[in-house]
Amino acid sequence: MTGAVSIIGCGFVADLYVRSLQAMDGITVVGVYDRNSERLKQFCAHWGMPAVSSLDELLERHPRDGVVLNLTNPAAHFEINSACLSAGCHTYSEKPLAMNVEEAKTLHAQANAAGLMLASAPCSVLGEAAQTLGHALRSGIAGTPRAIYAELDDGFVPQAAYKKWISESGAPWPFEDEFRVGCTLEHAGYYLGWLISWFGSVRTVVAASAETIPDKEGNGPFAPDLSVATLFFDNGPMTRLTCSIVAPHDHQIRIIGDGGVLSCKAAWDNSAKVTFAKRMTIRRRLMESPFPKRLKLSQPTHPKVKRWGAAAMNFMLGPAEMLDALRESRPSRLSNDFALHMTEVTLAIQNAGETSGAQAMTTRCEPMEPMPWAM
Repeated sequence: MTGAVSIIGCGFVADLYVRSLQAMDGITVVGVYDRNSERLKQFCAHWGMPAVSSLDELLERHPRDGVVLNLTNPAAHFEINSACLSAGCHTYSEKPLAMNVEEAKTLHAQANAAGLMLASAPCSVLGEAAQTLGHALRSGIAGTPRAIYAELDDGFVPQAAYKKWISESGAPWPFEDEFRVGCTLEHAGYYLGWLISWFGSVRTVVAASAETIPDKEGNGPFAPDLSVATLFFDNGPMTRLTCSIVAPHDHQIRIIGDGGVLSCKAAWDNSAKVTFAKRMTIRRRLMESPFPKRLKLSQPTHPKVKRWGAAAMNFMLGPAEMLDALRESRPSRLSNDFALHMTEVTLAIQNAGETSGAQAMTTRCEPMEPMPWAM
């Protein structure tokens, strides 16, 4: 893999991208910008990267066969993404693509009209755990999938020592922004990306969301801190997805098939174990095997990044996929349609409230081609 990236935004998550960048060969950073000049200076000094003095300068200097990483605050995503596309730059945005569906559709149309790639984090869908599960599904190891339970619950975060969460270059975890944006917009994509890559479009979302802890620290209004969604796919099984910063930590996904259960217990670990528990009857009791078989792909996959904090993820798999697609003159797996559809589904869950009922999706996307090493 080779290519150039530029970085906009030097907050907490930017360090995770640079840690991942160090595991990737041939990708160079040509410029970094943050509106906070002191933060920009601190970040670039720590990582030895070139700072630029303005967004316009960064976009002017950025090579058109590279990718701009928009790692800014979610409230700025629409404006920055639009500016990048207007400057003719392929753009990889941290989640969400935009804070409402109308703005996301505007970006999608803008990118398509300009012939540009527009992708949205998270990119763990390209990681080994997600690809291993996808291979197991295509291979029919568990038989026909009938239901999926996926959990993205992070524990009772408002009581955590989050003011001590500091990135490698010294950025504090932005707790007020996190509480305002909400755990669904921040985290649902980790499993939505996997699900949409396997089964394609979500047809209907039936969900509920609520702010269960109204006295969180900081200035509100705050987003829902718990959501429960039932997803109906055009070509996939009924799925339940939970997101919260209230329930005990649980990041497992279970795919229930005719022949047993496929499982993975760590959405934020590219190397997490993927297992299959065959269903059996012992005497008169129906059960899944207490000794599940670990599933592995037969060839090397992708560069791994050691655990830092809660995650062991390579955050650069997405930008690297875009750079590879540009170099190989092919569509990116993280397509414009994929980014828009994942954003619409996430927002439908986030904004469900107490009485929203069923919501039909207005966007569509195809299942994702697996990575070459997961075919």
